[in-house]
Amino acid sequence: MTQPQPTRVYVVSDSVGETGESVVRAAAMQFHPAPVEIVRAPFVHDFDAIDKVISAIRVHGGIVVFTLVVPELRDDLISKAKQYDIPYIDLLGPVVTALGNVLHQEPRRQPGMIHPLDEDYFKKVEAIEFAVKYDDGRDFSGIQKADIILLGVSRTSKTPLSMYLAHKRLKVANVPLVPEMQPPAAIYTVPSDKIIGLRIDPDKLNVIRQERLRTLGLAENATYANVERIKLELDFADKIMNRIGCVVFDVSNRAVEETASLILDHIEHVQ
Repeated sequence: MTQPQPTRVYVVSDSVGETGESVVRAAAMQFHPAPVEIVRAPFVHDFDAIDKVISAIRVHGGIVVFTLVVPELRDDLISKAKQYDIPYIDLLGPVVTALGNVLHQEPRRQPGMIHPLDEDYFKKVEAIEFAVKYDDGRDFSGIQKADIILLGVSRTSKTPLSMYLAHKRLKVANVPLVPEMQPPAAIYTVPSDKIIGLRIDPDKLNVIRQERLRTLGLAENATYANVERIKLELDFADKIMNRIGCVVFDVSNRAVEETASLILDHIEHVQ
């Protein structure tokens, strides 16, 4: 059975395009598992860039979602989208107009203001670099330097959670828990309220790992996805987390954003 071709959504932005992509991804989840492919067109500052996007859509099909604050560029994109019957969505325009009417003020129309190169921006970059360096136990020296340490067996969303929290300017190290290897001694020396344990239902983890093996082109009956092996790993992880006395969140049926929200609430509560 052939897989359906994904619907392409072109996200056009005068900045990096994160805002538009986040909105599209949230909307696409309402149609899961229908495939949606997001094509980001960042730093669009002239008419030629818009022409390239329109040409691509005419060839490959799709719709265009945009966050353009310069009126001339926005109007040009809308005009060309209408000319070629391309569905389009202006994410910022209506909000900016409504705010202007309420505030009785003209918008600044300055591109890229969502991501200014200020101290906050560089803290975020530093946190992302930290998450990459200390991901999945690559370097346990990060445990002492981290704002948060994530513990969990393989495929409990440690890496995506680390990156998501890094965008909140938090330095996150994550440590994989494997029965054949004791966690680093440093994990028992940091305050337990900085440590977050991640738990998952064994059947759910079995499905996730089988899918991972399929993606890698490996046999689904490998030990990695064996139910008994999974239960052994989870029992080991529970013992470590209980010994530490850290808070534990179940990620079985939670999106990364939802788990991250729980972690952020926990941090705020203990500070």
